[in-house]
Amino acid sequence: MSKIIEGLYYSESHEYVRVEGEYGYIGITDYAQHELGNVVYVDMPDVDDEVTAGEDFGAVESTKAASDLLSPVSGVVVETNEALEDEPGLVNKDAFENWIIKVKLSDMSELDNLMDAAAYKALIGE
Repeated sequence: MSKIIEGLYYSESHEYVRVEGEYGYIGITDYAQHELGNVVYVDMPDVDDEVTAGEDFGAVESTKAASDLLSPVSGVVVETNEALEDEPGLVNKDAFENWIIKVKLSDMSELDNLMDAAAYKALIGE
């Protein structure tokens, strides 16, 4: 059974957003990392790049597949998780602890388009 954390926002493409003030930490869900298998590379945007809700901002590659990352929200990248450059498998250890990018949110109302934990559980059938 996948780990799902209350209080986060979830997208249908299996990304999450943890909101802290005007910032959002974006990563892939525990379900997504289980489906992907052993993550070997995380492609991330650069700091100061803009991300747009519903559009890709990078990719996660595993021994099984490569998967585009779709941003659940719009904003400007203020930080990338540099630890993933050297150790992409951290995503497999704890997908929620090891976020991929931190963005300054440009439109808080976009969060209304995302799912809460209960809706995400229903989506993945748990």
